[in-house]
Amino acid sequence: MPLNNERPASTSSGEDQGSDVESSSGRCDSVTSTSDLESSRESFTSDCSSKNCTPSTSPPKTLTLDEVMESARDLSNLCIAHEIVVNCNFHVEPNRLPQDSLLKMVRENVHKASWDILEAELNDDPPEYQQAIRLLEEIKEILLSFLNPGSNRMRTQIMEVLDMDLIRQQADNDAVDIQGLASYIINTMDKLCAPVRDKEIKKLRENTDNIVTLFREIFRVLDLMTADLVNFTMASLRPLLSSCSVEYERETFQKILDKTPGALDKTTAWIKLTLADLLSAEEQANGQGKGQRQMPGPFQLLNTAFLHLLTWDKNPLPETWIMDEMRLREIQWQLQRCQAVNEVLLIVHSTIGGPIQGLSSLTDRLKRMTAVLLDGMQISHFNMAEALQGVSGQICCELNKSLADRNYPILTPALQATLTGQICSITREDNPIRTLVESRVQQYFKTLIYDPKPQAKLEQVPTGLTAIQPELALIGGKFISLVNYNKMVYGPFYADIIRKLMLSSSSPAPAAAAAAAAGASPQETAQDSVTSN
Repeated sequence: MPLNNERPASTSSGEDQGSDVESSSGRCDSVTSTSDLESSRESFTSDCSSKNCTPSTSPPKTLTLDEVMESARDLSNLCIAHEIVVNCNFHVEPNRLPQDSLLKMVRENVHKASWDILEAELNDDPPEYQQAIRLLEEIKEILLSFLNPGSNRMRTQIMEVLDMDLIRQQADNDAVDIQGLASYIINTMDKLCAPVRDKEIKKLRENTDNIVTLFREIFRVLDLMTADLVNFTMASLRPLLSSCSVEYERETFQKILDKTPGALDKTTAWIKLTLADLLSAEEQANGQGKGQRQMPGPFQLLNTAFLHLLTWDKNPLPETWIMDEMRLREIQWQLQRCQAVNEVLLIVHSTIGGPIQGLSSLTDRLKRMTAVLLDGMQISHFNMAEALQGVSGQICCELNKSLADRNYPILTPALQATLTGQICSITREDNPIRTLVESRVQQYFKTLIYDPKPQAKLEQVPTGLTAIQPELALIGGKFISLVNYNKMVYGPFYADIIRKLMLSSSSPAPAAAAAAAAGASPQETAQDSVTSN
């Protein structure tokens, strides 16, 4: 829940409460700025003999339960830190379970039972306060958790007013001022809450008729305040995390790799598959058996592997991309829909020709309409053929209306059938329009990923993709930002994998001879072959 005009959730007054962090606006420069490509390149090509960046693996071993749990905690911390840095809108909300879910019904029943016990005890003669004391103790701990370390005066005051030993003694003598304690709790919450919760505090002050309902609402607002405090803390820490996130994520991943040596198996398989594809393509281009095959350079191999992610349909993703899985999938889905929309528009313009040339408003309407009808095409049960039939029908209606308005003859049934057939044929992988569009989209992303300043090339789309230029530029910017950040974090790990793959795929004799000539070991020569590009 984004906070509006929010003050620190744990601030009461200048004397009572000093903030232990400085409020700063969240920024994502280290993620979204593609000018960091040089830093990315540096992290990949830096000397991996240094202690801080050398990925290391341990021989297989049996993991204890404690080691597994520690790796899980490291992974959880890594995911949270990565999300805070990469996603400027990342925030937490109070847990809201789906309506009619079993867990929600169980939780509501348990809470209802708790409130029923409180009501029954307070209605006894004389009243019982065991449940009320438990709730007050919980409220006390929550209020104390909102305080900064230097808030000694308010901490002392809360400890004195909500002194559980004193309250128990008062309960034994039926002298507990439960309404007075509730009023103090509300006043304290008013000092600690963010401005966005002022209306909620006002409602609490007005709700004095039923003490059980009042306590229920107090806990509800405390949940909101807890989420506010977490979000404020994340916003305050985001600039600091952004400045050291690359080192932190790399070191944390190395810890995970030390405990689970197979943590890069899928990443290795992904790069190995890319290497095999590049070697196979070269053999087909040069002919079988014509000379010694040329190994691709490390950056060519890695950039090609990144390009493969745009069409990666295997599960799961490489380990180094797991934390960005949803962002990558979203890019894939958006790109698939943009390609389909562009294919439909190319077919329409090539089929109808002159009568609709230069009508940008008509093209925009057809584009928006097609995009809406193809929304959700990434869903497994989405019927693409049926959706394209609907697209064809709507396009024919829109074209006939436009042609009639400008005194052109409307489309004949035969031409409508031809247009529908061509649009529906893009479901075939060998469709020439589909092949052309996919090839040029790959060309566009290849240009971005190899360019040291890709931001300048985002608007420069290949011929035939003009209709989706704004969407393509937006998708390209997101993808390049993810790739650059991924390179900076995992560059040393990729270098180590590529070095091993290249050594295993080529004859060791030339490497050994070159090492001997240079007075270096074969391992040093292999390292140079990866990092010198």
